Amino acid sequence: MPEQISIFELIANASPLVQAVMALLAVASVISWMMVFQRRFLLRGTLADVEAFEEHFWSGIDLRQFYTELEGDEGLNGIESVFVAGFREFTRMSEESGVDAEAIMQAVQRAMRVAVNREEGRLEQHLSFLATVGSTSPYVGLFGTVWGIMNSFRSLANMSQATLASVAPGISEALVATAMGLFAAIPAVIAYNRFSAQVEALMKRYEAFSDELTTILHRAAHTRGMEKSGRT
Repeated sequence: MPEQISIFELIANASPLVQAVMALLAVASVISWMMVFQRRFLLRGTLADVEAFEEHFWSGIDLRQFYTELEGDEGLNGIESVFVAGFREFTRMSEESGVDAEAIMQAVQRAMRVAVNREEGRLEQHLSFLATVGSTSPYVGLFGTVWGIMNSFRSLANMSQATLASVAPGISEALVATAMGLFAAIPAVIAYNRFSAQVEALMKRYEAFSDELTTILHRAAHTRGMEKSGRT
């Protein structure tokens, strides 16, 4: 019974170009897996922070006091940064004289929109790399396969009698490149689709909170305007 060739022997005996393709795919796979775990922990933590924040926000706390507690945190991220951005702008505009409620709310909405967009960019970081790995790795592996098969058939020209055993190792090592390309691409595509859906769901919650906070601050701005009118 003939001795079977291991995968490691096929990789070691591959041509330099095919080995370079395999090395590139291996590096891309390792980096993508690192990003998968990093994004998973980040998105899971962000979702937990959103739920904790919303529970605390709707518990009947004083918003101005809550804002004062959060304002001094320099590393503020997530939905808390959206709240701080909106309330800071509301406080700043409310202290200016001659500014009506509609102008205040327009400034508040702009501030929160900027904060939401910033958070979206933070959550989507590295997702483009996963998308690139998922879309290009099969083609990179296929390139290595085609090159390896070409070399195998070119070697037939120097043989007086071609047999399957003479070309099988070359074809096998070439197909390893395709397998590595799929191994790198499939997890990256799955992770990208899953993380993109999670980011989209978080963004909807951010936008819903922004609308709710806008409604609360809008009532406060109108109350402030009525009080000023009453004093005058």
